Amino acid sequence: MPERNTLVRSLHDVGLAAWFGGGLMGAVGLNGGTAEAHDSTERLRLSSVGWAKWTPWQIAAVAAHTVGGIGLLVANRKRVRSQRGAGTVTVVKLVLTAAAAAVTAYSGVLGAEVARHQEEGGEGATEPHADAPEALQASQRQLKALQWAIPALTGTCLVLGAVEGEQQRGPAGLLDLDKREVVRALRRATTSAG
Repeated sequence: MPERNTLVRSLHDVGLAAWFGGGLMGAVGLNGGTAEAHDSTERLRLSSVGWAKWTPWQIAAVAAHTVGGIGLLVANRKRVRSQRGAGTVTVVKLVLTAAAAAVTAYSGVLGAEVARHQEEGGEGATEPHADAPEALQASQRQLKALQWAIPALTGTCLVLGAVEGEQQRGPAGLLDLDKREVVRALRRATTSAG
């Protein structure tokens, strides 16, 4: 019977789903919604407050995903080394996860800069006023791109997680059968054919 890894798989998957979903909701909902505020200073203030409230949850999501990912790597280390394609998918996913973590951390640094200048206001959370200080404009311009990089990277990791899940199934489920089941299936097939 295959070993179950429900806890680490759940940490891995739920953490990644929260990281992806939070990033996408922040870019679309929070930043998009605050752009509708009538007072330009409220746009940056509300966006900064929203992201600050999400940050501890995002850290927990990234931590859960990381712990779960390490657990899955340990549990599947033999398969990752020996199964054709599994190592490549794992390495690509690790690189993209590291990139997503770096982009997330750097976005936090930029967000803190925007929060320091929130009284300057903006056209939107990531769209500066033309007369805003250069530090604020630079941070907002970078955040405008990075807000989409986080869900793009984590979404790709979700897809690669699905690929890894399919790799574990084996061809038509035969790898999941024990030897006795295979022998019985072969006997049935030869008996019905003859």
